[in-house]
Amino acid sequence: MKLGILVNTDRHLDHVLGIIRAAVSKNHQVMVFAMDEGIHLFGDPSFSDLAGADNVSMSICRHSAERLEIETENLAEEITAGSQFENALMAHDADRMIVL
Repeated sequence: MKLGILVNTDRHLDHVLGIIRAAVSKNHQVMVFAMDEGIHLFGDPSFSDLAGADNVSMSICRHSAERLEIETENLAEEITAGSQFENALMAHDADRMIVL
């Protein structure tokens, strides 16, 4: 199963981490797209370090990062700084979606 997680707030870090870890433990593929305030979660290593985990892919909205004045150059190379196109791809490829 492919799970897509759209994160547009920074208020649910523990829930997002728990969902990602639970899905990966069941051998599911997890795709995360962060936008708006959700990109602040990448400042927490417990979140951003999951980008290198097996079955986890992460991307952020570059427009949101620019609007919030957050640098994307220091992100791990496994994290894609892109556009809403990455969000659309995730929604297309996912079997299930969660929005937090």
